[in-house]
Amino acid sequence: MSRQRFSLSYKAQKAVLIAAFLILPIVLLATLSLYPALKLIFYSFTSWNGLSPRYPWVGLANYKAIFSNPLLFSSFGHNFAYLVGGLIQNVVALYFALILNSKIRGRNLFRAVLFMPFVMNAVAVVFIFRFLYGYQGALDALLQGLGLKALEHDWLGNLSLVNWSLAFVSLWEYFGFNMVIYLAALQSVPHELFEAAELDGAGRLQTLWHITLPNIRSIVQINLLLTISGAIEAFNIPFIMTNGSPPTATFLTNTVNVAFVFNNFGLASAMAIVLLIIVFVVLILQRWLVGIGRDAV
Repeated sequence: MSRQRFSLSYKAQKAVLIAAFLILPIVLLATLSLYPALKLIFYSFTSWNGLSPRYPWVGLANYKAIFSNPLLFSSFGHNFAYLVGGLIQNVVALYFALILNSKIRGRNLFRAVLFMPFVMNAVAVVFIFRFLYGYQGALDALLQGLGLKALEHDWLGNLSLVNWSLAFVSLWEYFGFNMVIYLAALQSVPHELFEAAELDGAGRLQTLWHITLPNIRSIVQINLLLTISGAIEAFNIPFIMTNGSPPTATFLTNTVNVAFVFNNFGLASAMAIVLLIIVFVVLILQRWLVGIGRDAV
């Protein structure tokens, strides 16, 4: 009698089992993601200094300060160098992926060598380039040894050049990752399509444009998505290389400085919200312009 009283139907057992498996992930999601996000939004309307138990309410003053203070919002101009470098990085990565996807001797070695910068610690990469870019450093010594003394520059001291120098570090570091992604996409394209194009007399550029690119379009779009969002959120390279100085400070480095140097966590929270909205809008525009939802040919 008692067994029948407490027995559950199959649907009820299934529901209980699903709920039991979902409880822990939902609790972790709410604790580590949803709650901090709501607190961040709340902080953005205050002038909290990070230590005080009081949260002075300032309303939209922090958001007004972001768009009215040229030192804050105009720092997005420094991110433009990283965006250009990221686009060049994708083109070069696709070019090398096309080469290494063909049957050439030692291609596995070249793949490993080109992927190596991405495996290296990001801080180590920045310190390597600090040594290269230093005054009369390794890069200037190399140019001088090649008889190109006229090309020597103060790579980190020239205000019109410094952000492009830092963007090249990002290009060099993440180039191998994009190359491997493109290489994997190229290997998934049916080989019969290339054989048919060759029989029809299509040239390399025609094959690239009409067969290769349409079949890896989704991967190209994903890499562009990562590139654009990464350029907007550039942080570690300028922060480590120049300590986030004003000529190289990106919007994210300014956010960190506002929070932990000037102890204005309210303004920093508002800057984080603005950055999140900008990234979201840019990704929506990219989806609309490029058509990430369309199927590849």
